[in-house]
Amino acid sequence: MIDLNRLRQEPEKVKELILRKDPSFPVDQLIEQDKKKRTLLLDVETLRKEKNSLATSGAKNLTPELREKSISIGKDLKIKEDELAAIDKPLHALLASVPNLPYETLPLGGKEANKPVKEVGSKREFDFPFKNHMELNETLKWFDLTMATGMSGSQFVLYRGLGAKIIYALTRLMLKNNVKHGFEPVVPPYLVTEQALYNAGELPKFEGAYYKIEADKLCLIPTSEVALTNMYANSILSTAQLPMRMTSWTSCFRREAGGYGATERGLIRIHQFEKVELYSICTPETSDTEQERMLACAENILQMLGLHYRVSLLATQDCSFQSARTYDLEVWLPGQDRYYEVSSCSNCTDFQARRAQIRHRIADDQKPSLVHTLNASSLALPRLMVALMENYQQADGSVKLPAVLEEEMNTVW
Repeated sequence: MIDLNRLRQEPEKVKELILRKDPSFPVDQLIEQDKKKRTLLLDVETLRKEKNSLATSGAKNLTPELREKSISIGKDLKIKEDELAAIDKPLHALLASVPNLPYETLPLGGKEANKPVKEVGSKREFDFPFKNHMELNETLKWFDLTMATGMSGSQFVLYRGLGAKIIYALTRLMLKNNVKHGFEPVVPPYLVTEQALYNAGELPKFEGAYYKIEADKLCLIPTSEVALTNMYANSILSTAQLPMRMTSWTSCFRREAGGYGATERGLIRIHQFEKVELYSICTPETSDTEQERMLACAENILQMLGLHYRVSLLATQDCSFQSARTYDLEVWLPGQDRYYEVSSCSNCTDFQARRAQIRHRIADDQKPSLVHTLNASSLALPRLMVALMENYQQADGSVKLPAVLEEEMNTVW
């Protein structure tokens, strides 16, 4: 939810920023409808005052003229109240569909305009014909798509044997890293209400992209960001409590209706996947610094694993609905011959906080104000598994895992 006061005070500036994010958004309609609602509210308030005043003055001496005037005002009031009721719901729906305003410094455009800002390591040079992760798995048997499809349908995966051990070891490695960086571990529910999805900015934008359990009016989380956003919904925090940093490992569930291309086969895009998340709640003055800190935390994992990656600043139209600025961590996958995102580190500014009503104040006698929220994957496990398989494959089809992961596996198992 954007700041309505800013929309009213700087309509042209806000319009420009909205259209940078979503060129098709009906901003003029939004501005006009908001003006119309404010005018109707003023009319209703004025008529109610007149009606109440007449009722007070006529209490002792109700003349036919006063009675007639009161009836006339009552009719006018009913008309205005009906007009207000008619405009309120569509205006709310329009407001709920406004994306977060992007930073003015972001490159303009879609994916093609994303700007790589940092590159770590280099692409591995192979002296043998390398394979993609699907080809490697024919021998390794780290995951089973066929078995998962038999019980759940397409685009699900079952990890087994060494593959399952790697998933658990990676998770431990990530959580230990994140705790070291000051993030509190949290195990949230996997089922949430639609209000929780709305608070996090998933609804109404992504209606139909998540799994619903109609009988219980609950939804499976598409990311633990949803649950972490709602931990402090409708709360007023002390500024002294901030920043609040959390990390969580959950499964994530996404319907993502539609076909999958050849470049998204195997573990690249699936309906259920495991992910470690970072989440921060902080003051507006510190959110830029907090984003850099969060990005460094996620990068640290890729550096420990010795994987080649780059950091890209996303262009306006590639930023998520909730985000004002996003950096993607993109790891190189030789079997796909391209970089793939394994983490999006986003500053959502006060967008989620306004929806969820998460506020802070310095002292009890001061007016509370909205916090800023940030989130990042740390990291998405399936694509990280692909990166390890394809980058550390050997000529005989085996995979030599990095020492830090081998050590973690020995600790777990």
